This record gives sequence, structure tokens and C-alpha cells, in this order.
Amino acid sequence: MKTTIDIPDKALADAMRYTGAKTKREAVVKALEGFNRRQRVEDLVASFGTWDIATNDEIEAGDLAEIAERKGETKTRATSKR
Repeated sequence: MKTTIDIPDKALADAMRYTGAKTKREAVVKALEGFNRRQRVEDLVASFGTWDIATNDEIEAGDLAEIAERKGETKTRATSKR
């Protein structure tokens, strides 16, 4: 999208220096991408503690139950083939 904006020279020069951009456009794009990435991280960090995630013990208990269930299915299948 083409847009005409007035960017202060010092701010643009700093953006070019910090991003390593060779052109003004590249500096603006990189700066916007960096800003957007930081905002996404802030959103993610803000949501910490709001998720209902299983504990390691709960995950291990589920794994053990799944293994036990598979062993039971294997025995049932082997018995039914006879």
C-alpha cells in the first residue's frame, strides 16, 4: 500500500541504523514488523495464567493410562484372533 508520511529524519536514521536497513522503506517495514512482534509477545505474556494447562503429573498419568489401555487392546485383539 502506498502511503505518504512525514517521518522525522532522526527517527528514520535511527531505524535504519538499528535495523541495518539499506533503504528508508526497508527500515520502516522492519520497524513495523518489530513493533508488531513485540505487541504479539506482550499479548501472549498478558494471557499467561489464564490457560488451564495440565500439570506434568497429570500428563504422565494420562500417558500411563493410555499405555495400559493399549496393552489391554492388544491382548483383546490377540485373544479374538484365536
